[in-house]
Amino acid sequence: MQNIRNIAVIAHVDHGKTTLIDAFIKQSHIFRDNESEMNQTTLLDNNVLERERGITILAKNISVSYKGTKINIIDTPGHSDFSGEVERTLGMADGALLIVDAQEGPMPQTRFVLKRAFELDLKVIVVINKIDKPNANIPQTESRISNLFLELATEDHHIDYPILYSVGKTGKVFKTLPKSFEEPGNVIPLLDQILETIPAPANDQSGTFKMLISSLNHDSHLGRIIVGKIFQGTVKPGQKVILLGETVKSHQIDKVFTSLGLGRLTVDEAFAGDIVSLTGITDCKIGQTLSTLGDTESLASAKITEPTLHVTVGPNTSPLSGREGEFTTARQIEERLAKELEINLSLKLEKLESGKYKVSGKGELHLAVLLETLRREGYEVEVGKPEVIYKTIDGQKCEPYEDVNIVAPQEYLGIITQEMGKRFAVLSHMDPVSDKEVEFVYKMPTRAILGLRSLLLTATKGTVIFNSQFLDFEPVGENLPKMRRGVLIATNSGEALSYGLQAAQERGTTFVEPADAIYEGQIVGANAKAEDIEINACKGKQLTNMRSKSSDGVIQLVPATKFSLEQCLDFLESDELLEITPKNLRLRKKYLTQVERRRHRDEIKNAY
Repeated sequence: MQNIRNIAVIAHVDHGKTTLIDAFIKQSHIFRDNESEMNQTTLLDNNVLERERGITILAKNISVSYKGTKINIIDTPGHSDFSGEVERTLGMADGALLIVDAQEGPMPQTRFVLKRAFELDLKVIVVINKIDKPNANIPQTESRISNLFLELATEDHHIDYPILYSVGKTGKVFKTLPKSFEEPGNVIPLLDQILETIPAPANDQSGTFKMLISSLNHDSHLGRIIVGKIFQGTVKPGQKVILLGETVKSHQIDKVFTSLGLGRLTVDEAFAGDIVSLTGITDCKIGQTLSTLGDTESLASAKITEPTLHVTVGPNTSPLSGREGEFTTARQIEERLAKELEINLSLKLEKLESGKYKVSGKGELHLAVLLETLRREGYEVEVGKPEVIYKTIDGQKCEPYEDVNIVAPQEYLGIITQEMGKRFAVLSHMDPVSDKEVEFVYKMPTRAILGLRSLLLTATKGTVIFNSQFLDFEPVGENLPKMRRGVLIATNSGEALSYGLQAAQERGTTFVEPADAIYEGQIVGANAKAEDIEINACKGKQLTNMRSKSSDGVIQLVPATKFSLEQCLDFLESDELLEITPKNLRLRKKYLTQVERRRHRDEIKNAY
């Protein structure tokens, strides 16, 4: 039986969790020196979207061996939209490695993950990372960490924590602050600290087998793989177990795996305290308990915080539907969303009377990643404007509020203040981060945050750092002013032509290129004024035998504006839809014809 430590790596987004784990992997010689992985970064972020966006989306676990001890390391997402991944996997750990950026200090998500760690009574090791940053303020960061621990600690021993210092990109960790960042170093001090600080898991092998399912994977050869920590007893291939839930089902374990580096190792027996992968279990969910026959007492599952945002998802109903996607029916979409619910505990799914589905998640990015995944898998869907989830508390309608943290150069102070004022944001405090940068902390309703991130990135030329964290539900505030100008609506179906787009660009900016297929009711551009206008983008120049130098010149168009999926969601108004296909993103009106739109407006007026 092996000596084990189970530790979760937690932090705010971009504070260096995955980079530091890269150092663990490379310095533990999981790979040979001549293997390509030794020159790669973010080794655990193997999902395409994770690599494109530079963030961790799914929690993963690996193992390294040190001084005869197996250390299971769980890498968790740092973005608040994927906090459900943190909540469901922290239960497998006996300690936590809290990474904090030396310049930014504790951020909103730092508070969230540390609070969850204390709720599970995990022993915490603090690593102040990126100490080589030019504007790193280590004494201030240490002070803010200390204040955060004092604020969140629920037990006396929570405030007794070691601090280490690291340069994650070079794989160096120091017990004390080094005089020079060029000093030789490695991750050995951190590994020693883990063995010293993090307790070994409870190892009760005498009791009945008990395991909590914390993750689900799928393998084309092995089928469904369940991952979790053994809390009690042992497990072997061929062993009969029961799956506890609404109904108790009997299963037989097929294969047992433990972690070995980045891969899996087949074993004949696994013991309490280890994180294992099992096959042979079907029709199971995350949070269910596996137990020995006759033992029907379930383990406590993780509490997942409620979603705050929802979108309406349904099959594509545009005139161009079915041309670009492989999966287009409501049944196929429902099956795929139901499959996603099995592994994504933060999502909620509700079927509406219209036949569409209300998908609720933790935030805009959380929902955008799901929709982008569907798109790449060949699904065609149409999506409505993201809307916040309201709750009635003590007879009063309440909405979600968030803590918003913004770091930007001082030259954009006026732009940020003006934009936040429009959205009824309340300034909590404003502090200089360096000679050139300022940190703002606001409290504001979630509905006011929609579209704010991309707007500020554009206004500050990509220099702003924007983060938000859910606080609580509070009474609904004032109505927000309209943030967006009108749109250019196509009046004809067909192929966009340069002549028609030239006329459209005299009114504003365009979203389509010449030769793009468009249809009546599609949004082909943004108007420079507040109202929506209709335009014929398929209009061609009248051909005659008359020629003139002034009228026969080459048409020069400004390149069309292309939105990402998140920007499309931000752009939407309540009377608009986003058409998502594997090849295109198209904005459209819910009612395609002018007659339908006018009738709908009249119905709204008559209702009041």
